[in-house]
Amino acid sequence: MTRAAVVCWALGVVAATTGHVAGGQATAGQAPGGPQRYALVVAGAAGGEAYAAKLTTWRQALVSVLREKLAFDAERVEVFAGEGADAQPATRERISAALERLARETGPQDLVMIVLLGHGSFDGVEAKFNLVGPDLDTNEWRDLLRPLRARVLFVNTTGASMPFLERLSGPRRIIVTATETPAQKFDTIFAEHFIGSLTDPAADLDKDGRISVLEAFSAASRRVKQQYERGGQLPIERAMLDDNGDRVGKWAGGEGTDGTTAARTFLDGAEAATPADPALAELLQRQAVLQVQVDDLRARKVLMAPDEYAKEFERAMIDLARVSREIRRKKS
Repeated sequence: MTRAAVVCWALGVVAATTGHVAGGQATAGQAPGGPQRYALVVAGAAGGEAYAAKLTTWRQALVSVLREKLAFDAERVEVFAGEGADAQPATRERISAALERLARETGPQDLVMIVLLGHGSFDGVEAKFNLVGPDLDTNEWRDLLRPLRARVLFVNTTGASMPFLERLSGPRRIIVTATETPAQKFDTIFAEHFIGSLTDPAADLDKDGRISVLEAFSAASRRVKQQYERGGQLPIERAMLDDNGDRVGKWAGGEGTDGTTAARTFLDGAEAATPADPALAELLQRQAVLQVQVDDLRARKVLMAPDEYAKEFERAMIDLARVSREIRRKKS
């Protein structure tokens, strides 16, 4: 069998297993009385006019995506900002009160999404998110999240955000940080790409018409890297994700056990089926990781020698086909 034939066979196995159809639309809305979705969008202290404009753009874009495209109930999207008449003041008192209220109102089936936009800092001991007035450090955020019974998606898009993953990691939580070490303390661009990836069809790697948290995270990570490379710069930030409570996390396409929960978590309000078979869940996670690796390989094609690319692409597609075939057998 020629190399081209092998790749065609692999593509056929993957398509037969997943039934992917391009161009699908996310399912919006949620049945009354069912699990509810809540969001806290926190744009902290801007620290300057130039950054304030960017922060306002990101904040408004995220709120628009949540309310208009993902059909979050407008009353369940709370917005805090250092500046802006369309938001509450981003103070520790206001945010603490909002989280205390959510702890009383939400249940185990609900989802609480918290997104931090702005600046972060690390003094060698504690990481903080910069607010108007006194900041909240990782210990204080941990204490505020502890009473929540709901599932939590916590996304810190700032520099020096990695300690938030280590401190907030826990059961039923997905923690995303824009950086992999506290030393990556410069302003990040992850927020822009994560917000855009939440509803971008190109982020839907498995082409099932929905974008999971893992897919949005992976697409945003890839686009951050590409933006730096287009500017002739080495990437100075690499996002991390933890969803198994082990406080370790991994980057998009990296090795590790994180990703299963994020791959099954969607923000569009439709219920996602959770495989009862742990082996099937593991295979689905492996499939998602391989799909990210294939996509990343395609993005790097122009930087690779033709023979090297063909060899790596063939290997990745065969691995993906084998996993997809096993998934099909488990489902049959």
